Amino acid sequence: MYLVDSHCHLHDPEFFTPSQQIEFLKEAFESNVCQIICIGTSHADSLVAKTFAEAHENVFWTYGIHPEEATKKEDFKSLFEVTKENSRISREGHGRLRVSVESEGRLADRVGVRLDDEKNPTEFFQTKKELSKSSNLVAVGEIGLDYHYPGYDKSAQFDLLERMIDLAISLDLPCSFHVRDALPDFFTLVSNFPKLKPSVLHSFSDSKQNLEIALEKGFFIGINGLATFANLDCYKSLDPCFLDRIVLETDAPFLTPAPNRGKINRPSNVIHVARWLSDKFGVSSQEIAEKTTKNVLKIFNLPNPKLEQS
Repeated sequence: MYLVDSHCHLHDPEFFTPSQQIEFLKEAFESNVCQIICIGTSHADSLVAKTFAEAHENVFWTYGIHPEEATKKEDFKSLFEVTKENSRISREGHGRLRVSVESEGRLADRVGVRLDDEKNPTEFFQTKKELSKSSNLVAVGEIGLDYHYPGYDKSAQFDLLERMIDLAISLDLPCSFHVRDALPDFFTLVSNFPKLKPSVLHSFSDSKQNLEIALEKGFFIGINGLATFANLDCYKSLDPCFLDRIVLETDAPFLTPAPNRGKINRPSNVIHVARWLSDKFGVSSQEIAEKTTKNVLKIFNLPNPKLEQS
């Protein structure tokens, strides 16, 4: 039996010293948390995650630009190769019509934002080839929409999210989505990407209704320490079959689970999320581990872990 922390930020030197990184990795492996995915939140942060993952066995990384970074275009504008075509264009190889003035207008009307055709050309990441060379890269994320704090730029977030989903499709990778107070718009937007691989809604804490919609649309649900201490309606009554769609995560250093509240979160704490689910479903921790680990391996195409460190 082993566990996977499918979403953490252990690579980030803003939160973890080098000695803590090594200590917490060792602690995780000794606690049967045998694989860890470090999640990128900006171009620079993603490259730090890449370096960290490539330096350690059983550690993987994702490339992502968080929605709160959407207006900081100076930080990542060099990543995009811009090709302006006619107002009616298609995404090469994706099998979906990307833009017509009429169809985009209808989408914009539904989600309450008007996109500017001149600012919405076909754009691809210049780094795509470099990204595809990393065997430790397992997803694009975290990406998404976040309307939680005042002053967010909805149009910029839409534009960035569409580009990032296109990147994931072109790399044949799943996504790790961060969506906060924005699920209706998110569901509308992703419906335009039928070739998106099954992906994860990280740290899900929305309504029961939106949880059901997410499951109907084929998403996997990332559950972390938030569920162990927050009174979330969406998790009050769960069908045991829901286990087939759950992945475990810590979001370390954030959202430390009970009973370790007040301490910095780390990957080994994913066991407390598993125990919470065990109590919630009335099944053994081993069954929780087996099913959620199977889900993670399937979504992110992880290899079997090299257990000599555990």
